[in-house]
Amino acid sequence: MPIPGNTRNNQGIKLIKIMTGFLLVILFSGLYLYLEQSGSINTLFNQQSLQQIINDFGQWGPILIIIFMSGAIVMSPLPSAPIALASGAAYGHVWGTIYILIGAELGAIIAFSMARMLGHDVMKRRFGDKIKIRWLQSDNHLMLAIGISRLIPFISFDIVSYAAGLTSLGYLRFALATLFGITPASYLLAHFGSEMANSDLPNMIVTILLLGGITVIPLLISLILSRRRNR
Repeated sequence: MPIPGNTRNNQGIKLIKIMTGFLLVILFSGLYLYLEQSGSINTLFNQQSLQQIINDFGQWGPILIIIFMSGAIVMSPLPSAPIALASGAAYGHVWGTIYILIGAELGAIIAFSMARMLGHDVMKRRFGDKIKIRWLQSDNHLMLAIGISRLIPFISFDIVSYAAGLTSLGYLRFALATLFGITPASYLLAHFGSEMANSDLPNMIVTILLLGGITVIPLLISLILSRRRNR
């Protein structure tokens, strides 16, 4: 028999989570509308303009990159690639990659949290265990699926982050899977941005080929896993 005090506490915690989730949705929706109405959103589509703004901010430039990158993840219509290229152009391969990773990881966790606070309990009550895909019964499989999806450029990073929040996957596992998946592409984008700034054509070509390889490899892994499941 449930204890009344514990039940009230649980309901209060759930209510706080839902209210926090709605506040975040309102906050980011309002921010997106402001960027769109003011015309500032166009700057995020232009790598050169972004780089100029970052340079103007001086020592605060890395913080700006992290904010822009996390915002681009949470507000799905905003592009993240120009921000990553600007980070590489401004800070080079290593530090440019680090700032990209911090921003992308932060944005992914925020998106994951919003979905978890607003949708997880609803989905669980409505579908129970039926919502689980047979192959994704365990957290390890969920981590693998998220990690592979991060390696494939044409799978939406934002949608995966929100969808993962509707599953039973824990925060730490989600964060680790995301970090694993986004590191290669983040480094290559930072490298590409750095080479663009230095006008090094041969290295740019190598980077493009490596980006293509990142797309092909996870597709091959997915195909192999799919064939194993069908045996």
